[in-house]
Amino acid sequence: MAKKVSVKKYAGVFFTESTVRKWRERADKCFWVCFKDAKSGKLCWERCGWASEGWTPEAAQRRRYELLEQDRAGAYKPKQERKADQMTFGELMKNHYLPWSRDTKKRYAGDEHLYRNWLKPRFADKELRHIDPLSLERLKKEMRDAGKAEATIRHALCLIRQAFNKAVVWQLWPGENPCKGVSFPTPNNARQRFLTQEEAARLLEALRQRSPQVARIAVLSLYGGLRLSEILGLAWSNVDLKNGIIMVQDTKNNESRPIFITEPIRQVLRELATGAPEELLFKSKTGNPVVWLSKSFAATVNELKLNEGVADRRERVTFHSLRHSYASWAVQAGVPLYTVGKALGHRSLSMAARYSHLSSDSHRAAAEAVAQAGKTNGSAPQVVNLREDK
Repeated sequence: MAKKVSVKKYAGVFFTESTVRKWRERADKCFWVCFKDAKSGKLCWERCGWASEGWTPEAAQRRRYELLEQDRAGAYKPKQERKADQMTFGELMKNHYLPWSRDTKKRYAGDEHLYRNWLKPRFADKELRHIDPLSLERLKKEMRDAGKAEATIRHALCLIRQAFNKAVVWQLWPGENPCKGVSFPTPNNARQRFLTQEEAARLLEALRQRSPQVARIAVLSLYGGLRLSEILGLAWSNVDLKNGIIMVQDTKNNESRPIFITEPIRQVLRELATGAPEELLFKSKTGNPVVWLSKSFAATVNELKLNEGVADRRERVTFHSLRHSYASWAVQAGVPLYTVGKALGHRSLSMAARYSHLSSDSHRAAAEAVAQAGKTNGSAPQVVNLREDK
């Protein structure tokens, strides 16, 4: 950096000379001012501008007087903080958060989708300091009025919260996170409906007619309990045909788990052309990774009228219903909830507990066992009448 030279007769005014820029056949001068901050006692430097832009020592001195007045009134902010105050939500997302999300998150596409469709039209041109809890409450209402699920609304608010938190950590924003004053929806996504064996057979057959690739993806979810993202991330290095196992890695819970290759899954693998270890099982027609599920699935569900007359979105058949059906069938077959939870990649038994109502026979067997134990160990317990007068 060029050395700052003080301007005579103008206290606190300095200039630097450019080695590149020219003004009136001389080196262009950039004017600076400095003063001591009354609050911190630190020396503050402020860049004014170039002589070629109209700046003079007199103009720089007037700027210094303005800054001194702000400092005495306690309203002075360094240039970096003033720039942060003017940062818009769009600048934060485009220049900082979304690039970080792409480099860091496995499923960054969801962030980009929410920002593009919901946050960008409402907040992109707004300065961060002007986004308040009331603005976010309006966003919640707009999304609900548009029929968006509570989980989607929560994801949108979580995205805003994380973006503001990162802005603070990255020292781009000194303010307070507006999400602190907003209540986040608590969605109830527990699905009760699952496909019958007959419905599943009809769905798979219709999918084979419409899109063989979507049908194969559906088979892996229905007979392996895999999430869509887990299926789309499978590479041939994850497939161990000799031992009959597919190792699912980079899951939602960051824990790998084995999927046993049953006959329906083996048939899908036979239909696929084996590739190099790093090659994905499912690719687009152009050879690129598949990011989204084809609309063929929803179109087939509509064609079969599986959702006809169903108003509750939790009871509608979606791709996730295949994974839910896998778990439901397993519980009905007598598989313990703990084992089902492990197969699905659940972190806790509470997540698998939603299927407990399907294992009524096991519950009845437990009750009968306790009753039988009472008979074996002695006479039936005496019933005490608490209302009987003493």
